[in-house]
Amino acid sequence: MDAVLKSLMASAKSEADAAAQANAAIDASTRPSREEAEAAVRTLIAWAGDDPEREGLIDTPKRVVRAYEELYSGYRTTTGTLLDRTFGEIGNFDDLVLVRDIEFHSHCEHHMVPFVGKVHLAYFPVERVVGLSKIARIVDVFARRLQTQEHLTSQILTAIDEALKPRGVAILIEAEHMCMAMRGVRKSGASTVTTQFTGVFRDDPQEQVRFMSLLRGVRS
Repeated sequence: MDAVLKSLMASAKSEADAAAQANAAIDASTRPSREEAEAAVRTLIAWAGDDPEREGLIDTPKRVVRAYEELYSGYRTTTGTLLDRTFGEIGNFDDLVLVRDIEFHSHCEHHMVPFVGKVHLAYFPVERVVGLSKIARIVDVFARRLQTQEHLTSQILTAIDEALKPRGVAILIEAEHMCMAMRGVRKSGASTVTTQFTGVFRDDPQEQVRFMSLLRGVRS
């Protein structure tokens, strides 16, 4: 029976890998060229009311495309390789691990303007932990894509939960959205908070309280 299950799991993984590779190939084949991207920027400059051929703007399309490569680099990065190495030398440690104040910059998928903030994440390890810098890198992978804060919250938590299979994960993201500050209602300083919990954090309200207390610097 074990052999059959292992065979089915291996087959499913192989199919999933093949599907991922096929999707990547489709994305690569349909992705506009750099020249097309630069032409699109020139069109937007002209639509805004300026002359894309004037001295100050002549190289702007190239600079914008280069900036987009950095700002949206999360589309070219996967989380699997970041979380495939864990460490088992944790002795009898069985309490939560908390990383606070992970700064991030992302872009709203509705208006393509920035939203910036901080991620706070905790998890209860089971025998193994992950390097702390890897958690910050996971945040960057998903933040450097077009996002909503709600989806960003869920993606980060799911990546940690699936890779480490801890007893629970807690995440809180607080951010300011420029689509509210720069346009529309123009309410600068408004903060949006999203949370999500799994395992013991979801099932035990006291652990949620302790998580929130630790974020405020209060020891329980």
